Amino acid sequence: MVRNTLHTRLTKTKYLQARNSFMRLNHHSREEEEGIAPREWYEAAFSKMKKWSQSLKDLDLIGGRLVNINDHSRIFDEKLEKKMHTFKSIGRELILLPSMQETLKNNLMDSLADQRYKELEYFCRPHERDVLTVSSLTKVADMLSISAQQRKVVRKNIGPQVTQHKIWTGALFQILNGLKSEVELLNQRGSSKEIRLSQQILAGCLKILESAMSYDVESSSWMRLPPTKGVDATHSPKWGDALEMCIDLVSCLSDESELTFHVSKLELMKEGLFQIRDILIDKSIGYKENRYQEHLVQKRLTKTLGHSSKCLFTLLMYYLYGTIVDVELEVRGGVHVVGIGQKVCLYAGKILTADEEEVVRSGVKQLDTAMGLFKFVWESAGVKGDLEVQGHLWCVGAQNRSFTYRGNVYMVHAMNL
Repeated sequence: MVRNTLHTRLTKTKYLQARNSFMRLNHHSREEEEGIAPREWYEAAFSKMKKWSQSLKDLDLIGGRLVNINDHSRIFDEKLEKKMHTFKSIGRELILLPSMQETLKNNLMDSLADQRYKELEYFCRPHERDVLTVSSLTKVADMLSISAQQRKVVRKNIGPQVTQHKIWTGALFQILNGLKSEVELLNQRGSSKEIRLSQQILAGCLKILESAMSYDVESSSWMRLPPTKGVDATHSPKWGDALEMCIDLVSCLSDESELTFHVSKLELMKEGLFQIRDILIDKSIGYKENRYQEHLVQKRLTKTLGHSSKCLFTLLMYYLYGTIVDVELEVRGGVHVVGIGQKVCLYAGKILTADEEEVVRSGVKQLDTAMGLFKFVWESAGVKGDLEVQGHLWCVGAQNRSFTYRGNVYMVHAMNL
């Protein structure tokens, strides 16, 4: 009884949040907002979703940012971004409707041969329909119920892989280069003292980083002998120089809301920079000595970046996918233990704007990235049993179907009342 009451309260809270967001966007009066019946709200919200579907079909939220899925360009439009968030929020509320649950069950029955799956409930608990932004290994481990001992195994297994010098410099370069592009766009719209200063800092920081990322095989420094004993190396560039520049960049750009993503990423990379601040990045010190300094970077980062470190997680994402964008599950889902065997099923979902090939493909790729991350951590932990994953995608006017992508099952569900 207590559990049912709690479920009702949580569901009502989620409904009110989505409803209020919908109402604010459409400027309804207080009387209309307070007097509307739940059924009327669902009908109005569903109608609005159908209307918005076409205007939003080329856009999506990727890593929390509004992006054009055709060319992956960033869209700076606050009103449009709010509309997209509301669209997704309404979709998450509609999932619990009896008609939607029936559609999901029918698709499961048509798609999966294993009878045991048909008795399971999907997305019925309130937290299963929440958004989950995965920004650390801890969040992955929590969702998979990985034990404390297994988390130590994960960190031990992936640490040396993701802290390689080329992974560290590649991730940092992607953050700085992305920030540079967005700062240039801001500068075109109107320059400020902070923006001009940040451009100078970025140029200096990228110059140092580029020298740390590649060798010039034509230069004599490639096989140059180490400096003789007694040579003063105190003026050689160190990672501490890059750390100081990054601190100044964060300070300059912290108030620029359009740069929040890259600035926040740079902020968390300071954790790693601080740990290696005394290590040289000067190519002129000689090939062997330089390789030793690179080894120190890997060794220091492996030792100091903990399981919950967001810096470590960013390196993992770059290692796996060549990106520094966090994984975001629009519909969190959960985990089912299937039967009494060792089979574990992870399921999560996404709200699509249109049932068109490019939109579905983009949604599947985003879910597949998340699923691949979870499977990698599962396997790194040495957990017994197979982890099967299911991706669920909802769309107004969609054709119910299922397909396999990279070995995982994905189902498209039609949204209806």
